[in-house]
Amino acid sequence: MARVTQARQQRPSQHPIQVIAHRGASDDAPEHTLAAYRKAIEDGADALECDVRLTADGHLVCVHDRRVNRTSNGRGAVSALELNELAALDFGSWKDREEAEAPDWDPVPGELTSVLTLERLLELLVETRAAGRPLQLAIETKHPTRWAGQVEERLLHLLKRFELDAPPSDAPSPVRIMSFSARSLHRIQDAAPQLPTVYLMQFVSPRLRDGRLPAGARIAGPGMRIVRSHPGYIDRLHRAGHRAHVWTVNEPEDVELCIRLGVEAIITNRPKQVLAQLGRA
Repeated sequence: MARVTQARQQRPSQHPIQVIAHRGASDDAPEHTLAAYRKAIEDGADALECDVRLTADGHLVCVHDRRVNRTSNGRGAVSALELNELAALDFGSWKDREEAEAPDWDPVPGELTSVLTLERLLELLVETRAAGRPLQLAIETKHPTRWAGQVEERLLHLLKRFELDAPPSDAPSPVRIMSFSARSLHRIQDAAPQLPTVYLMQFVSPRLRDGRLPAGARIAGPGMRIVRSHPGYIDRLHRAGHRAHVWTVNEPEDVELCIRLGVEAIITNRPKQVLAQLGRA
């Protein structure tokens, strides 16, 4: 704990690190299920993270992989399936098979297995904020090229419906958009310049090593592998005026490194443990 305290004192920023629940509290519950997000809220996460894909009939659903094979009892690409077909699948039992013990919390059974639409997740966000908690949501766009532009169009349409597309200038935006695709973020910035955008990176291209980001991106989203291998990159981002939201940070030593480097947000499968390590449990 002494090392954590020392690392915290070395942070250049005085603002607390934001803890973002990656696909919900996905270490405890099946990823992208409503139960995983409720658990993350219960654990005290500052924000939730989700991936969105477009179904064959035009709905945005929270699914990470291009195909449903890994996280459900079905097969096939999300983009080739309609929402009613996805709704018939079990998106949670695979997690039970991986766990040696039953969870020490009491989720609603249906919320552990059903596919989650972005619409329902936005409802949860609005409900939580209406109850007085300033919860935020980070939405990552994932899409095959044949849906080019349609994912962003549907996403912005939903945000407008929930009055989340135009945050007040005197308050943090409740929603930010993330992507590995600079083109996707550019589309978002063109249509909704007031929304924060995060450029996700598995590696740093040579032209961006000085801390610059592609047009349309406001925040850097380096993977933890980048941060371990090139810790000086975080300082270059800060010197260029950018914030750093790092994924996926699960191990205590990685949390300590992020604290020491002064990152602004940690994206983790284990929000409860990270909050405890930050002294916020």
